[in-house]
Amino acid sequence: MNPMRIPAPRLLARGTVLYCLLSMLLAAGAADAPAPAAAPAAAPDARDIVADKMSFNIPYGAPIAAQRAQAAVAAAAAEAARRGWPLNIAVVDSGANLVTFLRMDGAQLASITIAEHKARAAARFRRPTRVWEDLLQTKDYKYVMTLDDVIASRGGIPLVEDGKLIGAIGCSGGSGAQDEVVCTAGAATVNK
Repeated sequence: MNPMRIPAPRLLARGTVLYCLLSMLLAAGAADAPAPAAAPAAAPDARDIVADKMSFNIPYGAPIAAQRAQAAVAAAAAEAARRGWPLNIAVVDSGANLVTFLRMDGAQLASITIAEHKARAAARFRRPTRVWEDLLQTKDYKYVMTLDDVIASRGGIPLVEDGKLIGAIGCSGGSGAQDEVVCTAGAATVNK
C-alpha cells in the first residue's frame, strides 16, 4: 500500500470528523458572541416626501409676442456664433406652441425637433429641462421617462415675465452644456 495514498473510506471518515469538529467550534463561538446590532433605519425615499409647496408652480401668462421671441433667438444665436457653435434655437409660447425658430448654418438636422422639444417641455412643465436630466442621471429616477413629453437633456429654459410663464426657449445641436449656455443667453432677454 502506498503511504501517500489514503483509502477512500478512511479519507471520508477523516473529512466527516473534521467537518463535525469545525461545526462544533463554530456553534460554541456563536453561543458566546454578542447579538448583532440592529440595522440602521433606512432613509425615507425622497419621492415619498410630501412638500408643503409645489415646485415650479409658476402661473401661465399671456403668450410671448413674436418680436420678443425673435429677440431671444437673436441673443441666443449671437452667443452661439461667438463661440462657433451652430445650433437650432426654438421659442414657444406659454401654451408650448412654436412662435419662432432658427437653424443656424451648419446646425445638425436631427437637432431641429430636439430644440423644439426642449422648448415645449420647459413650457409645459414650467421648469428647465436640466431638472429632468439631473433626476435621471444623478438620482436615478427612472420614472421620469414614463412622463409624456419629458426630455432629460439640458437646453430648455422657461421664459418668465412678472412672475408668469410667457414661453420657453430650447437649443440643440451641441452638448447639453453648450445648449444650456446658449439658451441662457436667449432667456436673459426676458428673465430679468
